[in-house]
Amino acid sequence: MASITFKGSPITTVGELPKVGEQAPDFTLTNDSLQDISLKDFAGKRLVLNIFPSIDTGICAMSARHFNGAAASLENTVVMNVSKDLPFAQKRFCGAEGLENVKNASEFKNTGFSSNYAVIMEGGPLVGLFSRAIVVVDENGKVIYTEQVPEIVQEPDYNKALASLG
Repeated sequence: MASITFKGSPITTVGELPKVGEQAPDFTLTNDSLQDISLKDFAGKRLVLNIFPSIDTGICAMSARHFNGAAASLENTVVMNVSKDLPFAQKRFCGAEGLENVKNASEFKNTGFSSNYAVIMEGGPLVGLFSRAIVVVDENGKVIYTEQVPEIVQEPDYNKALASLG
């Protein structure tokens, strides 16, 4: 389990992120067209998983905006916002913000992602939601970068995540 904080108060996640060098765990999530998507749908492409508690919070929104800007210049790479938000909320937010370079994925009906990536918070006011984390997967499905952000109200290290893409 990862030890993180929420506004300075300690909380934990259900486990650890996948390790760099390992095959990325499979998942089934729902996109904002209500279609199920899985890791195999991105075979041959690099994948940046921008994992967060809710698109309707300030830091989560900032990370979606930041990665949207970066995604415009990334070749053979899909950047995906992943949360438990309903697909309608994800689509509404990105539409209102003009975010067209990122994809959205929700775990609202399939729970394999949170257990395979071990990002569920076990305590605190956001218990049951995802922690803030980044997982980058190469075109062969191998994990090449991870970051479990140590404080939920802190932004991830965008530069390190994007640098992992080469």
